[in-house]
Amino acid sequence: MAHPFAQFHYCPKCGSSHFVENNGKSKRCLDCGFVYYFNPSAATVALIENERGEWLCVRRAKEPAKGTLDLPGGFSDMYESSEEGVVREVKEETGLDVDRVEFLFSIPNQYLYSDFLVHTIDMFYRCHVKTGKTAQAADDASEVLWLSPEDINPDDFGLKSIRLGVERMLEMGGPR
Repeated sequence: MAHPFAQFHYCPKCGSSHFVENNGKSKRCLDCGFVYYFNPSAATVALIENERGEWLCVRRAKEPAKGTLDLPGGFSDMYESSEEGVVREVKEETGLDVDRVEFLFSIPNQYLYSDFLVHTIDMFYRCHVKTGKTAQAADDASEVLWLSPEDINPDDFGLKSIRLGVERMLEMGGPR
């Protein structure tokens, strides 16, 4: 795949077409001097375990990797923290209310969205959900599944960073 800069032809500040590569991380406008640094987008992943030790997984309703397993999560919105983003994403995809989050680790990723390669930093969180509600698939999830760790095959997860995160969680013994 081409470097992400190949898709940026105009200066986002003044609109000039004299927008050239400055170095491997930035482009510079020859007209107004603006330097744009290409940084990853923040994304979140929720690792939720029930009282039986099963993990909450969802089936992707949309591309990329439609139909494969995933963990609840998604992009953080502007003006929200990563923790607020994971809470919102869990609510949108499962209807569950998260009352506690704990950062675990992060994995860099590339996410193809509408033929545009988005570089992300996927932040994995252990999430505790309030009891009394049943998870229901919504938004980007077509199905909600509670799977025992011994029944989880990382290869069933369609996104590379999620697959790597699941492998890491299985090695660690789960989200507890």
